[in-house]
Amino acid sequence: MTSSTQTQQLKAGSWALDRSHSSVSFTVRHLGIAKVRGGFTRFETEFVVDESGAATIGATIDLDSFDTGNADRDAHVRNADFLDVANRPTLSFRATEPVRIAETFTVTGEATLGTVTKPLTLEVEWGGVGDFPDGSRHAGFSATGAIKRTDFGVGGPMPGMLSDTVKIELEIELVEP
Repeated sequence: MTSSTQTQQLKAGSWALDRSHSSVSFTVRHLGIAKVRGGFTRFETEFVVDESGAATIGATIDLDSFDTGNADRDAHVRNADFLDVANRPTLSFRATEPVRIAETFTVTGEATLGTVTKPLTLEVEWGGVGDFPDGSRHAGFSATGAIKRTDFGVGGPMPGMLSDTVKIELEIELVEP
């Protein structure tokens, strides 16, 4: 983990995902000329802060929730030609070590799809902590990274048709324990 500023101290405990203020999205190039954007509507996070202020981080995405706004394309991507959600229902990420929160920081971890696990590095921007109208306190993070879909057996080579690089963007809001 690297950071650009001093570590932020967060309350120890398990922070809960605020689903209505969080998203997981992606971008992939089609024909090399246009970006296709989409996201996943169902995902879970793990964010546990220990007494020293270090956070254990993880996430699991339900791949059946793949959504680009085009029902026919979404159904095709869910099938065995691409995500194969019948046999590989989730994509998970786990940080390889606890991290300290800073204004910007890097989270190094492993992404797993089916039986394939590959390294994944996320660049994270701390959004801060704010008070919600119901009295709860929330923390916000923005994270970006990229994977090579063929490393995970998604869609085959497809040169010129679909880029191998899939850019990932997470907007995560968590509720203080």
